[in-house]
Order: sequence, then C-alpha cells, then structure tokens
Amino acid sequence: MNVEYFIAKRLISAKEGNNRLSRPIIRIAILAIALSVAVMLISIGVVKGFKKDIADKVIGFGSHIQITAFSDNNSYETKAISKNQDFYPSIENEKGINHIQYFATKAGIIKTADEIHGVILKGVGSDFNRDFFNDNLVQGEVPIYNDTLTSSRVIISKKIADLLDLEIDEKLIMYFAQDPPRVRKFVVAGIYTTELEEFDNLYVFGDIRHIQKLNNWGIDSVGGFEITIHNFEDLDAQTQMVYEKIHYDLNAQTIKEINPQIFDWLKLQDINVNVIIILMLIVAGINIITALLILILERTKLIGILKAIGQNNWSVRKVFLYNASYIISKGLFWGNLLGIGLCLLQKYFHIISLNPSTYYMNTVPIHLPFSDVLMLNFCAMLSCILMLIIPTYLITKITPIKAIRFE
Repeated sequence: MNVEYFIAKRLISAKEGNNRLSRPIIRIAILAIALSVAVMLISIGVVKGFKKDIADKVIGFGSHIQITAFSDNNSYETKAISKNQDFYPSIENEKGINHIQYFATKAGIIKTADEIHGVILKGVGSDFNRDFFNDNLVQGEVPIYNDTLTSSRVIISKKIADLLDLEIDEKLIMYFAQDPPRVRKFVVAGIYTTELEEFDNLYVFGDIRHIQKLNNWGIDSVGGFEITIHNFEDLDAQTQMVYEKIHYDLNAQTIKEINPQIFDWLKLQDINVNVIIILMLIVAGINIITALLILILERTKLIGILKAIGQNNWSVRKVFLYNASYIISKGLFWGNLLGIGLCLLQKYFHIISLNPSTYYMNTVPIHLPFSDVLMLNFCAMLSCILMLIIPTYLITKITPIKAIRFE
C-alpha cells in the first residue's frame, strides 16, 4: 500500500485546505496554472497557425522543391530545359512525394486604358495542381490546360484586378520586353486572393504554351519542375533525394532557399513563443511553490506526528508532493479546457480578425496539433514538480517535538 498517497488523498478529500489561509492560496495557485497553460496553448496555436498559413501560401505559389537549370541569371525568366527527364513523372511514385508539375515564367507588363502594371506570367500545363487556387478563388474558375490547344484564359489576383479595374471574362493585354517586343491578349478566367501582397501583386497564371512560343521553345521545353511533398518536416531529406535523381546540369532548391527572407522571419516567431512559455512556467511555478509552503506550515503538527511514528523525511515530502500534484493536475485540466476551447472558437468562428495588409491574413489562424498539447502538458507538469522538490526540503528541518507543539 502506498501510505504517502493514502495520506495525501485523505488530506485532499478533507478539502483543499479548510483553513481560511490555504483555501484562497490554493485557488489562486490553480487559477494561475490554468491561465498559464491557456496562454501557452493559445500562443503555440496562434504562432503555429500563422507559420503554417504563410508557409502554405508561399508553397502554393512555388511548391516545396523546384528543379531548374543552373544559371547566373537572377531575373524572373526561367531558362529552357527538356521536359523529357528520367524523373518526370515517375518521381511521384517515390515515398513522401505528392505531386510534380512543369512550369515556366516570363516577365511582362499589363496595360489597360488608364494603368500599367508589371507582372510575372507563370505558365503551367496539363498537370497543374489547381487545389491551392481553388481554395483561394474569389471569382470565376481556375482554367484547365491541355497539351494540344493553347488557352488564353488566365487567373489573376484580386490586387491586380482592383488596380487595373479588371473583371471576369474581360480581356487584358500583356506586353513582353524582348527583341522584337511581343504582345499577347488574355481573358480573365478567375480571380484569387491570398493576402500575400508580395505574390498577389506579381503573379498571373496561364498556359505554358504562350511562354514556349514567346521564347521560341519547342513543345518539349519547360522552365523547370515543381515538386510538392507530404510532410514539410521532411523537406531537406526529400530535396537531397531529388537532387540525387536529377542530371548534373540541373539544380534542386527548397522553397526556403528560394524565399529565405520569409522563412527566416517565420523562424524568429518561435523565439516569441519560447519567451512566453518560460514566463508562464515561472508564474505557475511561483504560485504552486507558495501554495505548497502554506500547506507545509498548516500541516506542521501532522509532519511531526508522521516523523514521530517513524516516517522518514522523503516519505513525508512525498505526501506534500502528491498534494501539489493534485493542485497542478487541476490547474492543467482547467487550463486545457480554457486554452483549447478558445482556440477552437477562433479556428471555426474567426472571432478575432486581422488587417490583411499587415498580417497577410484576415483572421487569427490556429494550428494546435494534439502532440503539442500533450508535450506542453507533460513539460508543465514536470517543471512544476521539479520546482517543488526544493520547497519540500523545509520538511527535513522540522523536528517531531517542536512540530507537535507548533501552534
């Protein structure tokens, strides 16, 4: 029989401190732990949601891995490579690979009666994955391109549509600076918005056959390949696998290498979460230590009696550690209920909105994996219990005679 647990259970069932002093102290400790856990859960959910939303949008424009020709050219124009590669499209069968598609880009200028705007025409083909743009479409539809007919239908962002006053099924004229200059007429088939101004202001998506003709490429020439993977955490390993499969004159880059400034900025957000977690653990720890010290002082006579009947110091300390663990568990329960509840409310009802021009999204995003909830609870429980070992050292200084006489 676990004597220490039995005694602690009787003390708890007698009420979390019938004494007028310990009762509010214990309640404050439980409240502090609950609020700390809720704040930590919300912080993790918001930052992870923010990072996931931004990363998903950037990946939607450029995939996880891009395969292009080695080139010193830093412009937006891709260099021609053959579409007939050993890895295309068989690489889709590799473990962890989701999809591969070819593409090409070319800089151009859209001109209307009143405005001009520089853009990048990104040409895609019959294997274009339309899911991302279908999810972010606000008007029209995402065209389906094939390998036999050239389509003039394009999708543009709402930013470009508003700037140039363009509507669905309206024609737009795009000029390409080359020798000699070339002009193409397109029709707006769809309008999308991602709130990423850097990309929304830049990209127009259309049929790759236009770029092939503008650049005098053959139908088997493309600007590169884009690969999406199942798990972002495996990005480096998957890129290495891809790099080993492509020819020596091709280069494989991750989306993090193509857009380092965005992903470096997202990485910095982890620092904010770590600071919040440390501060909340300190607050919770101080409150539970205070509550434990009050409990020890209140139960000084009990400590003396237990020692008098032969219980050693560690055995008595365990009684109060069990007591404190109960308080921590109760705080964790209410903290999880509050934190997860608020996260779910925000995730499904979008209670708190944001300014898209500043935060790249119109509502606070939430992404809180169950594994993170478990890890946070485990670390919070472990940290609080470890902090309690030192205060219980006070019990070793209490002698049975003085404790029994303690008033």
